[in-house]
Amino acid sequence: MTRILYSLVFTLCMPLVLLRLLLRARKAPAYARRWHERLGLGGDLRPGGIWVHAVSVGEAIAAAPMVREMLRRYPDIPVTITCMTPTGSEQIRKLFADKVGHAYLPYDLPWLQGRFIHRLRPRIGVIMETELWPNMVHEAKAAGVPLVLANARLSERSARGYRRVAWLVRPMFAALNWVAVQTEAEAQRFARLGVPRAAMTITGSIKFDLKPDEQMLEQAADLRGQWGARPVWIAASTHAGEDEQILAAHRRVLESHADALLILVPRHPERFDDVAGLIEGAGLNGVRRSSGKSPMRADQVLLGDSMGELMMFYACADAAFVGGSLVPHGGHNYLEPAALGLPIISGPHSFNFTEISELLEGAGALQRVHDQGELAARVCYLLSEPTAARQAGAAGLSVVMDNQGALERLLAGIDTTIASGGESARAQSTR
Repeated sequence: MTRILYSLVFTLCMPLVLLRLLLRARKAPAYARRWHERLGLGGDLRPGGIWVHAVSVGEAIAAAPMVREMLRRYPDIPVTITCMTPTGSEQIRKLFADKVGHAYLPYDLPWLQGRFIHRLRPRIGVIMETELWPNMVHEAKAAGVPLVLANARLSERSARGYRRVAWLVRPMFAALNWVAVQTEAEAQRFARLGVPRAAMTITGSIKFDLKPDEQMLEQAADLRGQWGARPVWIAASTHAGEDEQILAAHRRVLESHADALLILVPRHPERFDDVAGLIEGAGLNGVRRSSGKSPMRADQVLLGDSMGELMMFYACADAAFVGGSLVPHGGHNYLEPAALGLPIISGPHSFNFTEISELLEGAGALQRVHDQGELAARVCYLLSEPTAARQAGAAGLSVVMDNQGALERLLAGIDTTIASGGESARAQSTR
């Protein structure tokens, strides 16, 4: 009855959901396209194989090593990846081209999810991190599709939100065949929401298994070489309310390092034009990556308004600020700059990556700041003290290397689940 009530409310809200799509399409036109896929129609679905759901860009990037290994291990089994956002869709096609099927996941109504599952007929569903929906899980289980929650993470804040609707989500969590959870603390939160302990294995985070691509590193070296010998720092995955602080901090950095270059990479593409306006309004000389022009000596900011190049931008920098942390969005992936040996700066809000950020902070790889003044001071210190910057970067890289192996543990559980139809993964997790 609770799921029926949820479905009824969702149905009544559909006009508002579609209106929101139209409003978002004003800044990001891709939201106005491919609506039929959101209704369970069309899309490049490849039946009878592995279904991976990665909600957006970050999850798609995290899933990439796993998907590549699946393609290698199971060359005769098709893979279909779903997502929810145009940026996620673009990232999936950039990573895999036509090697995988791809479509948007339909809205979480039983008849839409049922139609999608019936058309796809997957052997297994692998859901990245915590992107679960009640009807999606119910329809998959009704069709006999085993479900794995991969690289599962659950902050205390998210767990509190789920507990408020425990009447709805407990059956959803209890129905999962196997949860490859990142930490013991998160396993305890999942258990309180209804996931059987026998269905969980602490595998660690597959984001530690990040290996920078050699071709990307060469491209970054070539790009950095075009800019000449100047200090470079990056502010990555920034949100509204952060860019103004970052630009103010950069103005203070320029007082000590007149030739410093800031690479500013907003999290959402629909904000690119707004952030370009902020750069101009701050009185700074900026150049957009999309223009194809390389920053000249007089340019003070490079706006990273392209897709799929964040790791390359990180590789061009001497120090990295990770966004979503000066404002309460919970931070973003700290392991990307760590894997490149960069000293990391974060704001106080890292609740989406609590364990990882604390691990890096404890190793001396990550420093927290609370405002634009502290950010400017930390950047100036790292640019002025290259030995200290290298030590912090090396500490972060050691944390990454010491915690690798989650990907192989995850793949072993998926292999077992595919071979057994879902039951053996639970048995393996209790050994």
